[in-house]
Amino acid sequence: MHRTIFQTPIVNTLLRGFSVAFLKATGWKIEGHLPAEGQKSVLIAAPHTSNWDLPYTLMVAFALRLNIYWMGKVQIFRFPFRGLMMWLGGIPVQRDKANNLVAASAQALMEAEGPVQLVVPPEGTRSHTRYWKTGFYYIATSAQVPIVLGYLDYERKLTGLGPVFEPSGDIEADMARIKAFYAPFKGKNPQQFATD
Repeated sequence: MHRTIFQTPIVNTLLRGFSVAFLKATGWKIEGHLPAEGQKSVLIAAPHTSNWDLPYTLMVAFALRLNIYWMGKVQIFRFPFRGLMMWLGGIPVQRDKANNLVAASAQALMEAEGPVQLVVPPEGTRSHTRYWKTGFYYIATSAQVPIVLGYLDYERKLTGLGPVFEPSGDIEADMARIKAFYAPFKGKNPQQFATD
C-alpha cells in the first residue's frame, strides 16, 4: 500500500492535534478505540450520506491514531487532486467496470506490514440506497481480518469505533446484525441512510 499522510511524521502529529481540538470545539464526542485484534481490519464507515463524511472520517482517524486507507470513486482522483487524495489514504475505485477489487484489497491487507485499516462505506454511495454492498464483508473474510464498526452520528455529534465484528460465514445473519448496530445513527442527510 502507498505511503499516506498517516505515516508522515510531524504532519501527522500536527493534524492529530488540530483534529482533536476541532472536534472538541465543535461539540463532537469520540468513543472507543482500536483494540489489538483490529490493528489489521476492514473498517465500516457509516452512515455515508454527505461529502462531509470524508473530512470527519480523516479527523477521527487522526484522533484515534488509525492508519487508514479508504476507497473512493475514481472521479475524485482526477487531475489535479489525484496526488492529494492518494496521500490522504485514497484508493481509486472504478465502479462502472468489473474488476477484482475484493481479491486485490484482501491481498493488499494480507501483505501490508504493520497496522492498517481499510475503510469501506457499505452503502457504496452517498445517495439513498436500500441495499448495502457486501464487498467489505468478502474483503474481510478473504483476508481473514475482523470488521470494525466505525460511525458518524451527526444528530448527536457522536463518532468513534464500535465493536470488532468477526464474520461467521453466514452473510445474511451477519449483515442483519451489522445493520442493527447502525440503525440508531443519523447521517448528515438521514433520509439517505437505510438499515432495513
